Amino acid sequence: MALRADDLIDRRRLRRKLTFWRVAALVVAAAGLIAFSSWIYGDDFTGTAVDHIAKVKIEGTITEDEDLIKQLENIRQSSRVKAVILSIDSPGGTTVGGESIYEAVRKLAAEKPVVAEVGTLAASAGYMIATAADHIVARKSSIVGSIGVLIQYPDVSGLMDKLGIKLEEVKSSPLKASPSPFKPTSDDERTMVRKLILDSYDWFVGVVAERRNMTKPEALALADGSIFTGRQAVANKLIDAVGGETEAIDWLATKGVDAKLKVVEWKDAESSGFLFSKAMARTIGSALGLPDYGGEIIHELGADRLFLDGLVSVWHP
Repeated sequence: MALRADDLIDRRRLRRKLTFWRVAALVVAAAGLIAFSSWIYGDDFTGTAVDHIAKVKIEGTITEDEDLIKQLENIRQSSRVKAVILSIDSPGGTTVGGESIYEAVRKLAAEKPVVAEVGTLAASAGYMIATAADHIVARKSSIVGSIGVLIQYPDVSGLMDKLGIKLEEVKSSPLKASPSPFKPTSDDERTMVRKLILDSYDWFVGVVAERRNMTKPEALALADGSIFTGRQAVANKLIDAVGGETEAIDWLATKGVDAKLKVVEWKDAESSGFLFSKAMARTIGSALGLPDYGGEIIHELGADRLFLDGLVSVWHP
């Protein structure tokens, strides 16, 4: 019996030691994951847990972006966000996409100070979004403007004639599914499309006039599709000042925001995941010298702009 009792005691001691080392291993593993994630994501990993200035990047071709709109709403609801910097670098995109983001920014700006910081360019729908901020800064050589709306479509009817291809169609009315790339545009079709463009254009100009404290004629004079440098934009009241993030923070300080608060970039779920995220995969792939995802390469090349449907507010250099 004595030997059996000793065996039981030894087993209990062994179990305690084993439990201790298991817990210790888990703690070390968790610390390692946190350190690794912090190395990849920087201070953003824990930065949103304290008072800060949120930075949101709006880049590339603009379309309806539910993730971005949700992110702006989360920022609005966060008690830790004291102000917002919109970092814009976009040639524009769909008019509806710009409108939806514009409205989300206005909703956010009703509760927190919002400043737009223009990078290389904020044109068309990109500039539309910038006007939703309370203050706009841009570099001296940034490009802003290109206020306007357009619809573009190809006419391949000449090519079809050369290839001997004829389009047959039965329509409920003459303007159904018009204009079409398979036949020349008629005067009635062109008139219909122009009405669409002018209506959205009038709304866009009205937004610029309201947000930039201009009269409608003043806004119209700048809304001929022209683009401007940052210096020209200041003179034309399209932006408020030249500069970058420092000047943006200086303006926020005039609104009672502590200039010493850390600026933390808010990222979408894809880029801010803890482990096994696409951002981590890209980082590891880059370290190994592997090419990035094909879809993102297409995005970087700007080819996604070739497939925008609907009314478009975009500047093509």
